[in-house]
Amino acid sequence: MATISRGRIDKRRAILEGAFAVFARLGYARAGVQDIADEAGVAKPTVYNHMTDKATLFRNAVEAVAQALLDERLAALEPLADPGDDLRSTLEGVADELLRLHTDDRSCALRRLLYSEILRFPDLLDIVKGGGPRLHQALADRLARLALQGRLRAADPDEAAEQFMALLVGPLEVRSEMGTRALPEAELRSLARAAVRTFLAAWGTD
Repeated sequence: MATISRGRIDKRRAILEGAFAVFARLGYARAGVQDIADEAGVAKPTVYNHMTDKATLFRNAVEAVAQALLDERLAALEPLADPGDDLRSTLEGVADELLRLHTDDRSCALRRLLYSEILRFPDLLDIVKGGGPRLHQALADRLARLALQGRLRAADPDEAAEQFMALLVGPLEVRSEMGTRALPEAELRSLARAAVRTFLAAWGTD
């Protein structure tokens, strides 16, 4: 029974990953269930056994990628739980990783799908952005603990978290021309360091 369940879970994962790849490549209208089955390496009836129709498959594929990206972003914050003696360096490492995740292929594809399919799927924004409050709260919690330790100014951690992310994403969107231009790693590192420098000028205690 466990083997059967694991096989079903693996097939579902393959279908969702294949579906996202096809939707990202072709868009919703042009993507066919047979294309998705071929990408996932399963028979077309297997896709329908797991998902009732193409719209359901689309929503589930987008939700799975959005959740995976959220999990990775939450993991990127973990160094702030124990930043060691060099807080600036730890913040720069976190900023580097958040920028890398924001610009990876899945994240860019997810944003393109959001922009192109939002009229067809008005609930898509809720699916894609639903993890935003969780990421914000996790970052605010980390910053609040640092403030309690006297390593950041004891002010509003929610505002600090909001500004930290804005210092990263705002310049990134401008430099990348809304995600249409890939930035080299050196430029991403420069953005991360500039964001941390500005953040610590406002919120640091040194």
